[in-house]
Amino acid sequence: MIENFWLGMGIILLAGVFNGSFALPMKYARNWNWENTWLVFSVVGIFCLPWLMAFGFVPHLDQVYASVPGRVVTLALIFGFFWGIAQATYGLSLRAVGLAVAVAVVSGLTCLSGALVPVLVLNPSDLFRVRGVFLLCSLPILFLGLLAYVAASRNREKEQGAGNAAGASEKTSLKVGLALCVFTGVVGSCFNLGFAFSGDIIRKSIESGASPVTAGYGVWALVFGAGFFPNLFYCLYRLFGNRSFSAFAQKGWVRETLLAVSMAVMWLSGLLLYGAGATLAGRYGTSAGFTLFIAASVLCSTVVGVLAGEWKSTSQRTRGLLAVGVGALVLSVVVLNLGGLFS
Repeated sequence: MIENFWLGMGIILLAGVFNGSFALPMKYARNWNWENTWLVFSVVGIFCLPWLMAFGFVPHLDQVYASVPGRVVTLALIFGFFWGIAQATYGLSLRAVGLAVAVAVVSGLTCLSGALVPVLVLNPSDLFRVRGVFLLCSLPILFLGLLAYVAASRNREKEQGAGNAAGASEKTSLKVGLALCVFTGVVGSCFNLGFAFSGDIIRKSIESGASPVTAGYGVWALVFGAGFFPNLFYCLYRLFGNRSFSAFAQKGWVRETLLAVSMAVMWLSGLLLYGAGATLAGRYGTSAGFTLFIAASVLCSTVVGVLAGEWKSTSQRTRGLLAVGVGALVLSVVVLNLGGLFS
């Protein structure tokens, strides 16, 4: 059991690295607009691969869906659709505020809302128990981290935009980007809710012959499948509005496609690895394991963002604020998930 725990935690650490760096290839897109890259990423990562994994690893998937109450499938689709809206705004926030800030703010808020909303809806009395106390204690730490990130972002904008004629438009982009991060972090918790109400699908998948590690693939297919459509519709809207369909046929389309596909593979690999690691870690997989996953995602995205030049030409004070933001967000996630040890 101990060996399985440490193996699971090692896999979760790797999952966090994938999750924190999946958007890096987008920075190297040269000929495609955001909507071109995000459309290919969505088709491959959000729609095709999850369904291929579900049909490949869950025997008799159609019978599994038919054997559970209709409301279970419906809830997974509804929550998945709303998560898909958040996923689209996530892509926009990555472009607007950078990898480091977007991943940290979205991860922190998603972790908090994903834990708070189910408690408020299903078991509000738990707020006054040990787990609820830890959750409430994480709130001020999280807000401190978010404020530090906002301050660091504003300083970065001023320091990098000094003497830049595009400063005014960048300021607007920063405000919109931070708003998108907050929206994404809150609505993104629908992903967790989609799984929270889908226990019947997982149980039926195991009864059908799926292993406990892959039994959740049938849920992912529903949640991601429904979430694909908001991303598709918004990408098509921008493709028509910006007249950027022609970019798919321009020189260098193979390179751009490979970048988008690599994003999809890294993103889905992070989720699949987390699921496998959490299963191996046993009872601590969704508490200590989830803490490690979010913390590794935040730290990796920050390191990648710094190495990619997002914080180039910034002062030591600005980088110090970034470090405070990282530390506070990671600490808030640790405090939030410590309550899981007492469940």
